[in-house]
Amino acid sequence: MEQVKSIKKELAYKGSIIDVYKDYVQMPGGKIVEWDFVDHKGAAAVLPVTEDGKIVMVKQYRNALNRVTLEIPAGGINPGETPYESAVRELTEETGYCSDKVSHLKDIVSAIGFCNETIYIYLAEHLKPAKQNLDEDEFLDVYEYPLEEVMDLILSNQIIDGKTTAAVLAYYVKKQRG
Repeated sequence: MEQVKSIKKELAYKGSIIDVYKDYVQMPGGKIVEWDFVDHKGAAAVLPVTEDGKIVMVKQYRNALNRVTLEIPAGGINPGETPYESAVRELTEETGYCSDKVSHLKDIVSAIGFCNETIYIYLAEHLKPAKQNLDEDEFLDVYEYPLEEVMDLILSNQIIDGKTTAAVLAYYVKKQRG
């Protein structure tokens, strides 16, 4: 493929977690096109697994969908924080668990056509009770489900969240392969 060249970016909106740009890109053959681009600071998610193999999940209201969703704990990466530190923090904040065994599971790009948000996904095992510490604007409930039930919820479209789907499927395959 011929080279695609970025010509310029114009900031259209500056938000608290995203910035929106109008990108001008020169395509092969010379034509300049305009694309919308959402710049996101990144996020971390964690798939918590109890000693008896249950997946710890949260139900919370998601404004973009105007509904309550079932998903794994996740949140934005704070300035100066690594994705790993963010995942460990989110685990305790949202679920009231901590872990001494957190390992990288998978990364995803949430909306590759217009946004650069990368979600770094971790697996947390050896869970221990800790103090839940929700953000001021965070209201959620914590549930535990057997892996097979979570798989059924994904396959029946009751779980539609991309990071949760990717994390659970990656974990399932990892378990199958030993």
